[in-house]
Amino acid sequence: MPLLLLDLDNTLLPRDAAFLGWARDFLADHRLPADELSWFATLDGGGYVPRSTVLGAVKRRYELDHSLEFLLAHYRRGINSHIQCPSSHIAALRAARAAGWTIGIVSNGGTRPQLEKIRRTGLAPLVDGWVISEEARCLKPDPLIFEIAARRCGYPLTPDWTSHAWMIGDHAPADIAGAELAGLSSVWLHHGRPWAEPGYRPTFTAPGLPEAVGQVLAARPAPGARSLARARSAVAGRAGQGTPTGTGTGTGAVLSAAAGGAEGLAVRLGTGARLNSGGTGAGLRAVAP
Repeated sequence: MPLLLLDLDNTLLPRDAAFLGWARDFLADHRLPADELSWFATLDGGGYVPRSTVLGAVKRRYELDHSLEFLLAHYRRGINSHIQCPSSHIAALRAARAAGWTIGIVSNGGTRPQLEKIRRTGLAPLVDGWVISEEARCLKPDPLIFEIAARRCGYPLTPDWTSHAWMIGDHAPADIAGAELAGLSSVWLHHGRPWAEPGYRPTFTAPGLPEAVGQVLAARPAPGARSLARARSAVAGRAGQGTPTGTGTGTGAVLSAAAGGAEGLAVRLGTGARLNSGGTGAGLRAVAP
C-alpha cells in the first residue's frame, strides 16, 4: 500500500481565500475602505509572515486600542470561520483511498489552529493521521517530520518505504525540498507560478490538488531511488543524441522517461545542489497561519 502525504494550507485547504474573507470582515466591522484589502494581502505574505507582525501592523495602521492578544484571538476565530475543504478535494482524497493509498497530512504551523482546521473542515476522517510542526518540534523540510507522519499513519518504515511515498504541496522550500531530502516523490501545486528553485525540482507539477492526486494515482507505483538512478544513467548515456522533452514544469530540467516500469513517469535530474535541513531547515519558521 503506497503513502500519500499532503500539505494543509493552500494545498488541501484554500487558506489564502479564508484570510481574505477575514480581512473583508475586519474592514467592514471597522468601517474601513474595501480597497484596503490589497494592503492586507501584501502584508499577509501567504501566511508566512508571523501573525504578531501582521496584526501589529494592522493595529498601528488603524490606530486600534485592542491588544495584540485580542486581535490574535479575533483573527483565529475569523479565518477558521471562512475556511472549508472544496468538494473536489474531498473527492480526490476519496479516490486515493479507494485506490488503496494511505493518506496523511504534514503541516508547518501552530498545533491548535491547524488541528482546528483539520477537524472543522471534515478532513480528520478522510486521512490516516497527521503531524503539525509545533507539536512535533520539527518542521518541513526536515526529513524527520515525514517519517513521523508515516508512523502516525501506521505506515511501515521499511528500508525502501520512501520509494512508495509521495508528497503534494504548494510551498517549494518546505514541501518539495522536504520531499527531496526525505527521498519522496513530489507534486508541486504551482497556482499559476513559475518554478524558481535551481537546486531541486518536483517530480510533477499541477495547477491544483485534484490534478495532483490524479497524477500520483496514474504514476503508481512511485519511482524508487534505484529506478531514478537507472533512468538518470540512461539519460546521461544518451547525452548528445538529442534533446529530451520537458514535461511542462517550466524549468526545462524535468525529463520524460520510463522509470521502474512505470510508463511516462517524470525523472528528476539532480543538479548537485544540497539544502541544509539542520534544525528547522532552510531558514524556515513555523508560522501559525
